[in-house]
Amino acid sequence: MRLKAIKLAGFKSFVDPTTVSLPGKTCAVVGPNGCGKSNIIDAVRWVMGESSARQLRGEALTDVIFNGSSARQPTAMASVELLFDNSDGRIGGAYASYGEIAIRREVARDAQSNYYLNGNRCRRRDVMDIFLGTGFGPRSYSIIEQGMISQMVEAKPEELRNYLEEAAGISKYRERRRETENRIKHTVENLDRLNDIRDELDRQLAHLKRQSRNAEKYRKFKEEERGNSAALYTIKLKALETDLAEREKTLSQLDLQNESNRTELQRLDTALEKGRAEQSRTTDKFNDTQGKYYKLGTDIARLEEGMQFNRERIVQLGQDRKGVVLRQTEALTQLEMDEVEIQSLQERVSAKKPELEAAEVEFERVSSELTTNESLVTELQRLWDEFSVRANTNDAEIHVQESRVEHLDQVLLRLRARRDELGTHDPITGSTTSSLSDLAEQVEQVQAMINALAADFEACIEALRLARDEVAERERSLEEARNSVQSMRHELASLSALQQAALGTEGTETDAWIDGHGLSEAFRLRDGLKVTSGWERAVEAVLGNDLMAVSVDDITTFTDKVTDLKGGEVTLYQASSDVDDRSISTLRPLAAYVEDTDATLGGLLDGILAAESMEEALLARSGLQPGESVILANGVWFGRDWLRFRQADKSGQGVIERSHALEVLERDVEDAEAGLAERQEDLTLMKNQVQALETERDGLQTRQAELSNKLSSVKTDHGVNRVREEEAAARRTLNKKEQRELEGQIKQESEKLEESRAKLVGLVDEADRQREERDELTSSRDLGIEQLESARVASHSVRENYHALKLEYQSLESSLQASETARRRLLTQLEELDQRLQDIDKSLADNERPLPALKNQLESVLSERKNVDRELSSVRDRLEVIDVEIAMQQAQRQDADVRIEETRRQLDDLRVDRESVVVKLANVRQQLDQTGITVEDALVGVAPDVTEEELVTALDLIGRRVDRLGAINLAAIDEFEEQSERKQYLDTQHADLEEALDTLKSAIKRIDRETRSRFKETFDEVNGHLKIIFPKVFGGGHAQLELTGEDLLDTGIKLMARPPGKRNANVHLLSGGEKAMTAVALVFAIFHLNPSPVCLLDEVDAPLDDANVVRFADLIEEMSSEVQFVVITHNKLTMEMADHLLGVTMNEPGVSRLVSVDVEQAAEMAVG
Repeated sequence: MRLKAIKLAGFKSFVDPTTVSLPGKTCAVVGPNGCGKSNIIDAVRWVMGESSARQLRGEALTDVIFNGSSARQPTAMASVELLFDNSDGRIGGAYASYGEIAIRREVARDAQSNYYLNGNRCRRRDVMDIFLGTGFGPRSYSIIEQGMISQMVEAKPEELRNYLEEAAGISKYRERRRETENRIKHTVENLDRLNDIRDELDRQLAHLKRQSRNAEKYRKFKEEERGNSAALYTIKLKALETDLAEREKTLSQLDLQNESNRTELQRLDTALEKGRAEQSRTTDKFNDTQGKYYKLGTDIARLEEGMQFNRERIVQLGQDRKGVVLRQTEALTQLEMDEVEIQSLQERVSAKKPELEAAEVEFERVSSELTTNESLVTELQRLWDEFSVRANTNDAEIHVQESRVEHLDQVLLRLRARRDELGTHDPITGSTTSSLSDLAEQVEQVQAMINALAADFEACIEALRLARDEVAERERSLEEARNSVQSMRHELASLSALQQAALGTEGTETDAWIDGHGLSEAFRLRDGLKVTSGWERAVEAVLGNDLMAVSVDDITTFTDKVTDLKGGEVTLYQASSDVDDRSISTLRPLAAYVEDTDATLGGLLDGILAAESMEEALLARSGLQPGESVILANGVWFGRDWLRFRQADKSGQGVIERSHALEVLERDVEDAEAGLAERQEDLTLMKNQVQALETERDGLQTRQAELSNKLSSVKTDHGVNRVREEEAAARRTLNKKEQRELEGQIKQESEKLEESRAKLVGLVDEADRQREERDELTSSRDLGIEQLESARVASHSVRENYHALKLEYQSLESSLQASETARRRLLTQLEELDQRLQDIDKSLADNERPLPALKNQLESVLSERKNVDRELSSVRDRLEVIDVEIAMQQAQRQDADVRIEETRRQLDDLRVDRESVVVKLANVRQQLDQTGITVEDALVGVAPDVTEEELVTALDLIGRRVDRLGAINLAAIDEFEEQSERKQYLDTQHADLEEALDTLKSAIKRIDRETRSRFKETFDEVNGHLKIIFPKVFGGGHAQLELTGEDLLDTGIKLMARPPGKRNANVHLLSGGEKAMTAVALVFAIFHLNPSPVCLLDEVDAPLDDANVVRFADLIEEMSSEVQFVVITHNKLTMEMADHLLGVTMNEPGVSRLVSVDVEQAAEMAVG
């Protein structure tokens, strides 16, 4: 994978479309400061997804758009495209098969960025995913900008870890782990929400179950109503079907008439279609003839143009022939002049050659004498150089020994001073020992307090747990009580509704009559009526609607007001204390079973006896007097010659019995509500107790935290003092060891000092002897130099004369060769002109030959066009006749359309009527379908002569029965089933989420395990490469990476470096150049593990001296076999290393331009 080119347009100072080609392995970008070199690095980072304006040296992302200059307007958009060669398939995934990949980013003034992959729109995430694990990214170790080199080595341990993660290719694992953690978080949240929903569903299901039982009773009533409704709809359906059949018959007759009209219309359409077909054929023939006429015209024009072209070509060839003949004459004249010049030059060369040979002999003699003198002087100079080396070596050795003597004196002074200092220094540790025992005692005291507090905290937690359990239990009990009260309230409301439905109302006319005569507050018979248990149904059967009777003092006062009642029924009764005790048997009167009532029945039960059994009632029936009757407790009522009974209410209760039940239920509701208030009060007290325990728990937790902090502080002080004591003991041991070492060093340095002083004396004697030898060599060398200068003067004069003659001879030879070359060229030109004349003559013959044939062809085409013109006129006349016939047929068709439209209107009216019947029939069918009963089943069990009125009456009766049931939740059954299914689905979903959570946790563990393994391998390999490369960069020294923590998932990395001659040091203490070289060593160590395909370095060599720049350049050259380097530099040594130079200039203010130079091609041109 290689970066082939960078295309910029409107990006910062690159306003014009610019292509930065990167053909070599190492490319250097050069140019003056401020010309826009670093903008190339910013462009690469920006297109790869950099979203921080600060990282791009701006305040906003729109700052990358060219903002204008003194001569140019700002641009509206910036665009950068990177072109990669992916022939090695380094970029994998869906793009592995692409040999070339283009990544482009565009941004407009609205700050909206668009990304493109091979021309297709994509996301920023897609671009960044391509380079995950390659080491190449917007903030990876492969892009180092100005000032970033020091930031890299001074990076925090966490930041330095990011570089190794990118090199290890585990950045994508970290991204996957973050996504998995988010999924776990969302799954846990979903589980919490799901548990809340399941708890709520449990409560709803309990409530719906009770309602569904009541709804089942209601459905039984509605089933009976559905059967009667189906019978009613079936009768209506048969009547409508009969009406529809009659209308269908009339509609069929009109359809036959309409079909006859359509047949006539179809005949006319067929005739009209034949006429139009003939019209179309005639039109086509007309068009074909007309096309043939136009084609012949085109052929005539083409033939005329061909003849004109041949005539013009003949004229042009005649002019060309005249020009060739003129050039042939000029060439012959020039050839004669060249022959004369060649003869003159040959004569001059022959005369000059003997003179040149004599000068050459003299030059060789003088050169030989000069060589002899130069050899002599060279030998003398060699002797002088050897002497100078010996003398300089001796002088340097004297200087070294003098410096060494001085240095050894200083060293001995320092060693003796250090020895004396160590003898007087002894670390004091008394105070440290005493503070250690005090701190140890404090640790034990604080630990004991924490243990005691932990026991109190556990007791508080246990009490809080019990209190919370008690609160939960009381809340459950309170909820059960609430549900019980609510159930009783519902039951009370249902009974009240049934009672109201059973009693009914008098109607608006009845209410108006009662209110108008001041009886609205009067006592009703049903109020306060108490009946012996078991005889309620019998009393209710007798009284019936009289239970709503109004009590008055005197009935006679209302006899004249009965005509005021406009509708309905009113019963008045007068209180009476007279009870008729006449009896024909031992049977008791029914009034005897009405006890302790506030209402006097006013004779409503007179003459009615009560029997305990059916046999007793039948026995008494034969002896009944007129007006007397006997009734059983179940409501079966006998007269002398009649029997009355009725079906019991579906609820199994009568009005009186239900009234008693209502009284009991009202008392139960009051008692339950009182108990509910007591439970609520108990729950509030228990919650206050829980709140007090939580406050106590929080206080204990705060105290625990304070004591833990205090324990940590005391332990820290204890550890610090212990370390200080250990360090003092270690210093004492080291002082003694150092004293012994100092004594040995003093002895060694003293011996070295004596040895150096002895050497210095011998060297001074040798220097005196060398002064005499220097004088002798100086005189011999000066004499040789004088003889050499004399020989050089003589040789110079002879050489100048020889060179002048040789130059003149060579000039004559060159002129002779040039003239001969010109003569050969003229001869060749004459041959070419002869051939050109032959070609022109042949072309003239070729262009004159076809003219007669073209003329004959033109006359033939003109004759054919006349014949076609006559045929075209004939076809046009026939087409006009056909148009008249078609117009007549269209008029006849319009008359037929009028007749059809009249029949269609009648059909539409009849269809509307039929549709009305069909709609009514469909409505009745729909109503019947809604009952779910078929037509055949609807009349089963119904009398054959039943009428609609009878069925309507039966439905009204059923409706009243349903109304007496009160409020019923009909959806309770379906809701109960639906919520049950939902509960089952949620339980399944809960199990699936639990399983998914376990799977995600396993994935996290697998990712962590693989991340630890890869990170450890990468760390070890990079550390090993760093230990090898660092000495190469510095010419020695040592560097290594260290982990700051134990957990390989989040531990940081610290860089330690020791340049040659220095102790181990943190990188923060290094100089700027040393930091730069350390960072280079680290980057290249990473490259050895995971070479980034491209590395961009921006003035990394700025703080380096020449020697380190050479090492830096050597490393780049070594790594360039695997990594493509783009280096921005001002250093000439770095430029020499590059294969390709890219120059950035800014001749126009604010606008960068590019100049490219291939170094290898330039070198080849220079050598050539």
